Amino acid sequence: MERDANDRHTASDTRFSRGMWELKNGVNIKWAIDNFKTEVIDSNKLYLLSASSKIRSRGDTLNNVTITSKIHSPSDGVIGFESYHHKSKYINSKEPRFGVHTSKSNGAKVSIEESQTRIVAEGDIEAKVLNDPLSVEFIGKDGNLLTKLGYKSLGWIEDSRYSNSSNSHGCSTYMTAQLHLSVGEKLFGLGERFGPFVKNGQRVECWNEDGGTSSEWTYKNIPFYLSTRGYGVFVDSSSDVVFELQSERTTRVNITVPGEGIRFYIIHGPDPKSILQRYTALTGRPALPPAWTFGLWLTTSFTTNYDISTVSFFLQGMKDREIPLTTFHFDCFWMKGFQWCDFEFDPEYFPDAKKMLKELKSKFNVKICVWINSYIGQESKLFQEADENKYLIRYKQNINNGASYQTDLWQAGMGIVDFTNPEAVKWFQSKLEGLIDLGVDSFKTDFGERIPIKDVVYHSHEDPVAMHNYYALLYNKAVFEVLEKKLGKNNACVFARSTAVGGQQYPVHWGGDCESTFEAMAESLRGGLSLTLSGYGFWSHDIGGFEGDPDPEVYKRWCAFGLLSSHSRLHGSNSYRVPWNFDEEASIVLRKFTKLKISLMPYIYQHAIEAHATGVPVMRASLLEFPGDATAAVVDTQFFLGDSLLVAPVFTGESGIVSFYAPKGKWYGLLDGKVRDSNGQWLDEVHDFKSLPLLVRQNSTFITSGPFAKNDNPVYAWNEGFMVNIHDVASKWKKVSEIPSSVTAGKLDAKVHVEKADGTLRVKTSGKYKAPYFVRILNSKDSSISIIDGKAEQLEDDEFGNRVFETYSDSLAMTLA
Repeated sequence: MERDANDRHTASDTRFSRGMWELKNGVNIKWAIDNFKTEVIDSNKLYLLSASSKIRSRGDTLNNVTITSKIHSPSDGVIGFESYHHKSKYINSKEPRFGVHTSKSNGAKVSIEESQTRIVAEGDIEAKVLNDPLSVEFIGKDGNLLTKLGYKSLGWIEDSRYSNSSNSHGCSTYMTAQLHLSVGEKLFGLGERFGPFVKNGQRVECWNEDGGTSSEWTYKNIPFYLSTRGYGVFVDSSSDVVFELQSERTTRVNITVPGEGIRFYIIHGPDPKSILQRYTALTGRPALPPAWTFGLWLTTSFTTNYDISTVSFFLQGMKDREIPLTTFHFDCFWMKGFQWCDFEFDPEYFPDAKKMLKELKSKFNVKICVWINSYIGQESKLFQEADENKYLIRYKQNINNGASYQTDLWQAGMGIVDFTNPEAVKWFQSKLEGLIDLGVDSFKTDFGERIPIKDVVYHSHEDPVAMHNYYALLYNKAVFEVLEKKLGKNNACVFARSTAVGGQQYPVHWGGDCESTFEAMAESLRGGLSLTLSGYGFWSHDIGGFEGDPDPEVYKRWCAFGLLSSHSRLHGSNSYRVPWNFDEEASIVLRKFTKLKISLMPYIYQHAIEAHATGVPVMRASLLEFPGDATAAVVDTQFFLGDSLLVAPVFTGESGIVSFYAPKGKWYGLLDGKVRDSNGQWLDEVHDFKSLPLLVRQNSTFITSGPFAKNDNPVYAWNEGFMVNIHDVASKWKKVSEIPSSVTAGKLDAKVHVEKADGTLRVKTSGKYKAPYFVRILNSKDSSISIIDGKAEQLEDDEFGNRVFETYSDSLAMTLA
């Protein structure tokens, strides 16, 4: 179906130049050249007035375009920079603002000198302003340059090539800030991006689209990037922000924002984890998903004819094969076709939905998720109600007499709920409350990207262009909050596709519509790594791929990858993703990795709580764990699960060939019992479908379920019968692992202290836990271990010959030889 591109996208070309000297025809740029005025405002902020041509005399203050800038520090380690051309138009732009959190205790020190001005923030970052020509240098804790606005780096742009009726001259206007890049500097993030992991050389437009996972368009655009030089940049705009990352100018990141002003923050680390902590302190930390969400989710397919017998068949099939299943998801056709969304189970298949859900939950011990979107089809009985009450996005009064915006793309005649209308939010949430009362535990908040910008108006009268991305934030917020209201704090979870800045507060997000190939599996991982480097603590993807019919080889490899992701869901388009549809081994593979993930739940949930508290994600790019390793920084075919486990998915079939990078150290294979002693190198291995490189980092301790656990449900007493796993800890080393004991409140009530000194390894356990617990020394097959303090019984060695001890002692000391 053809459609007007302007319906959902702005027509523009923000690559304004042809090389260093020439602007494109129709483009006029006024650069902030000469800083005319510097003042201190509010005791700790800088105010700059910069002229676009040099001021040599009083006469030069005439016919001289100015750019006004303000520099402040909203929180420790962060410098905020704001610039604008015409003030009234900027502050009255009707652009929705992200909720940026500031620290009231933060104080910035300002000093003004004749040639330069400094503003120094807590956390040892400073901005140094030079006046003629204007330059702003951002300097880090060690005194080194992070980045800067150099000569002709801050400007206002008038582009007559593209008309804009909201501007007096009828042309489009922009603000640009062009930040310096140093030699060897690498950039990451900018949301869930499926192309090259390193963003240098790319043009990135932060504009949400329903574009699948195989192009530059993506569902989750976040105007934040992270640099290997020890800083991040967050552009505080919900509009159509464009980044030219070493692409238009090879020494710069050119940032362009529509309108009359720009706001951005330079966030110092210097390490990448600290950058993420400070970024999420500004934009919001992830909520803590309930423990059950970390188990395996099953949805049959997009076009399934659901009824109780069909659903029961799939659930019974998983049960018969002893594959632990935590959540069953009903996709679109739980509602009648053409009526999405009316939020009612199709009575033809579900004559008594409440009874059906109760039976499923009782018989199979599963949670229930249902698919929704924020679109109301014309055939839905809710459409007229929403239309009459103006709960939908509407045309301007002079277009179609101000009727509700409608389109035939997706659902015939559908309208789009206007979440800027408080009454519409209450109305929408009331429909979801009814489903929760029926027994629904979670909602898959699909779509939210096909949001119009042309000739439409919102209840809030906010700018439709800026609302395009912002809409996804309001949509997921509304759904998450009703779940939290009905089910309680730490019990809410959505499964969302679209998002915007701050959306990490409403987890979980999944990758979207990928193909069923190894290449799509790899692009999904790149997208997830980019998203988790953009402040998102949790991420998932469609195991086996969504589009097409995966080969059994793809399915089985994807199962291993999916069950070692923070969240794990089987989902497809026109074919079922149940393992017995592939081959006999697929069920074995799925069962093994599902139980493996369940055994890791004390460790995974500890890191989920960390993500909630700090913004550091559960799934981590190697950059986060080895920021000083130049190779680890750019690796995009592997990841860390928490801080101790390296996961290298296998992107080949029967051959099982996998290449991965092992940073310097001794890496223990949790699935094969082998040690890789690496000097920081690429390793080539072969793994069957029941294996992959799952490597324990040197100097690691982590908590799993004990050796006698059934591992049939992710929700269990993690602080009872647990096992402390220890790998090759160095002399004079210690670490504290915390064990969640309350699976609903997310509390860390037990602690395990592991310390090695003078040749003695000590394990001390405190807090709320129930003995006995177990201690496993990895790679101890040929070791002699003596207990010198406390009591422990040595059990039968595990399958790889590792020593396992059962103890009731709060303190245990041993020597290893």
